[in-house]
Amino acid sequence: MDGVSDSHNERRRALAAFLRSRRERLAPAEVGLPNGFRRRTSGLRREEVAQLAGIGVTWYTWLEQGRRVSPSAEVLDALATALRLDAAERRHLFVLADRPPALKREAGPEVVDAPIRRLLASLTRQPAYVTGRRWDILVWNRAAAAVFGDYARLEGDARNIMHLMFANPAHRAMLADWPSLAAVTLAMFRADYAPYRGDPDFERLIANLRAVSAEFREWWPRQEIAGHLSGHKRVDHPVGGQMLFEYTSFAVSTAEGLRLAVYTPVAESDTERRLAGLMRQADRIPRPQSKAVRAARKIAGAPSASAKAAAKRRAR
Repeated sequence: MDGVSDSHNERRRALAAFLRSRRERLAPAEVGLPNGFRRRTSGLRREEVAQLAGIGVTWYTWLEQGRRVSPSAEVLDALATALRLDAAERRHLFVLADRPPALKREAGPEVVDAPIRRLLASLTRQPAYVTGRRWDILVWNRAAAAVFGDYARLEGDARNIMHLMFANPAHRAMLADWPSLAAVTLAMFRADYAPYRGDPDFERLIANLRAVSAEFREWWPRQEIAGHLSGHKRVDHPVGGQMLFEYTSFAVSTAEGLRLAVYTPVAESDTERRLAGLMRQADRIPRPQSKAVRAARKIAGAPSASAKAAAKRRAR
């Protein structure tokens, strides 16, 4: 038996063991089934899992026996739902079945956990931000705001890497190598977009970019694909001047599709000094309050910024 066959057999055995373990940990009451009498099986019965997933009992039994069967993505998705698998378990199920998982967009806003936020805040001399599955900018640090502008001033699609790259003239003007950078950025975005093809928010963003950007309209049909790359990025800042950063990004393991991007000043350049100057200048500019903060302050009866300024003038 060759190495490939051994690998496939071992993966089928692992899939069988995983399905059996997930089935046995579920109580009937957890999935809306009665406990019944004379239940000798811990957890659910095979026929109950098959019923919940909408597949044949014999076929599911073959999966748990490690037989040579190939479940489709739809069947795996149904089994993941029936067995109440979380996101990590669902990915593991697809890997064991040798199927690329079709990623699901979770309901509600994307959440960046507190440890990642604290990590961002600790990067005092490295611009950094976290993007979501659609490349929306979710959180960022002070250094990123000093270099690229305060993302809090942007809303909706405007706070998106692809929108900034192709539809924001001021941001585009700062990127010294825009043509080559934009082309490879689009190729990376297309690779990340593929699992979410048909998602309304993705499709709306792409349609808008095709409408406003001639380059996006020309390059998108080329079907170019690239993985996430690291390298140098040159920034021509309107105040800080020319800066050179080493750029890299990392997947955030706590949520599907989140990535942490970090810009490290290149030591041989004058970037670190220029960045420090920009941050000192940014600290002197009042930060705008979000609508939510303004509403909360109003409800609490806290004075607004304008009210505080008026009070100071009267005190003089």
